[in-house]
Amino acid sequence: MKKVLVTGHNGYIGPHLVRLLLEKGYEVVGIDVDYFDKDCELCPYPHEGVVEIHKDIRNIEASDLQGIYAVCHLAALSNDPIGELNDDLTYDINHRASVRLAEASKAAGVEKFIYSSSCSLYGVAGDDDILDETADFAPVTAYAKSKVKTEQDVTPMGDDDFCVTFLRNATAFGVSPKLRTDIVVNNLTGWAVTQGKIVIMSDGSPWRPLVHAEDIARAFVACVEAPKEKINKQAFNVGMNSETYRVREVAAMVKEVMPECVVEITNEHGADSRSYQVSFDKIAKTLPNFKPKWTVKMGIEELIDAYRKYNVDFDEFNSRKFVRLKQIKHLTDNNQVDDNLYRK
Repeated sequence: MKKVLVTGHNGYIGPHLVRLLLEKGYEVVGIDVDYFDKDCELCPYPHEGVVEIHKDIRNIEASDLQGIYAVCHLAALSNDPIGELNDDLTYDINHRASVRLAEASKAAGVEKFIYSSSCSLYGVAGDDDILDETADFAPVTAYAKSKVKTEQDVTPMGDDDFCVTFLRNATAFGVSPKLRTDIVVNNLTGWAVTQGKIVIMSDGSPWRPLVHAEDIARAFVACVEAPKEKINKQAFNVGMNSETYRVREVAAMVKEVMPECVVEITNEHGADSRSYQVSFDKIAKTLPNFKPKWTVKMGIEELIDAYRKYNVDFDEFNSRKFVRLKQIKHLTDNNQVDDNLYRK
């Protein structure tokens, strides 16, 4: 069976992708710097059947890529607050290292390079605009800008022998062994479970296209299996047209499942500029094997069950265990990484 390399396999989406690939019979190699190690686990998960390489993606060499059929590139500084810590670090890890990895993959004879991009590269759009993959880029943050730059630099590498594909994921949600509580659905649901209330500091009006982490993994698997001519030098928005909501609508869904919780919209931070709606028609038409499973409502129910099952209280919910920025600061403060976030 073909061998697939997953960067960031020990992150939020990675465990789902590894499991789905193994279930399909692929050989899986995982590369991860392990910023988010066992201290950041919601629950243990099996690593059997995975060849693990503990390495910073900036240090990946051609020898790590020998015999690999497809690279699923998830590894990145994973959200806007981390990205704003140091713009150049964000570009170094998310952009320059990704381009070098694509170049090394092509040189090593890898046939497919599938990149985890983001719908955040569309930036801000009007309430009536539904953006497809041809829409102009309008990135607001360093994180989003790094995704734009990577797509622009990697696209020309695509040819008959090297297929490059960009998955522009909607905002992720849902349970994972490496849970994140710094993303909107997980955060609002966690507040409801641990505090009995949801406090929205903005006006709750921004639109968010939303997709379960496991369904993002399903999109990667669909690309691994798709004919190259259908996906080469192509970008796909990853999600479902039915699962785009305003933030206040997500809070209302949480309250529907947990009627006892209180929802407060303070509006003290005003409107969030990051608001956009996108079309998911292209992925549905081009990749019939991509069959997303999760609605936001189902994800909220799953999250409530998980928070309760694992006895997550507010202190843990709001700790470095599940908040990426706090874990990065912990590693820095405790001299486990240097100023450039290289592991010591």
